[in-house]
Amino acid sequence: MAPKGKAGTKGKKQIFEENRETLRFYLRIILAASVLYAVVNLVIFYPAASAWTWVSCGGSAACPGREPRPFPAVPRGAWRLWRLTAVALLQVAFIFSCVVYGTSYRSMSSMAKPSFTDDGSLADGGIDLNMEQGMAEHLKDVILLTAIVQVLSCFSLYLWYFWLLAPGRALYLLWVNILGPWFTAESSPTSQESNEKKQRRQERRQMKRF
Repeated sequence: MAPKGKAGTKGKKQIFEENRETLRFYLRIILAASVLYAVVNLVIFYPAASAWTWVSCGGSAACPGREPRPFPAVPRGAWRLWRLTAVALLQVAFIFSCVVYGTSYRSMSSMAKPSFTDDGSLADGGIDLNMEQGMAEHLKDVILLTAIVQVLSCFSLYLWYFWLLAPGRALYLLWVNILGPWFTAESSPTSQESNEKKQRRQERRQMKRF
């Protein structure tokens, strides 16, 4: 499991060591998910799709030079188009996941970059990647979500829709932390002014009655 920091104050050496272990842990996740996806889809699926295309071609019109099949012929062009489309989607998904992995991991690595003095001793251990409610937590969540979706997409490409949880959460955090308070801060003075005006009107009416 991913290394977690202690609740108390940590020294720069402890932060440096924990950051290094955290980066190694998530690098293993990235490599494992990417290799599994590449082996299942680009090594197993593509040859299987090619073999199925060859078997499914029935009749001399669909596959010139071959004996007619007893089952209905499937146009060779249709199967070839389906195969090329599926392989293209698999490659696009693989490139997309690599971009997400690279961006997130590089950001974490730059955040955890330590600094050393002239004599080689550790001067700063970098930003603590295991700090709660930090930017690194969101980057780690993106890596884990991408890895889970990437592995599950070996069964169906439609499972990539679950990755929309990442931008959905980003929009939620944007609204809660920035947009929501900003709109609330703008509307609160207006509501206070309207309440004060109502109170003044009520006071004037009461004075007129007396």
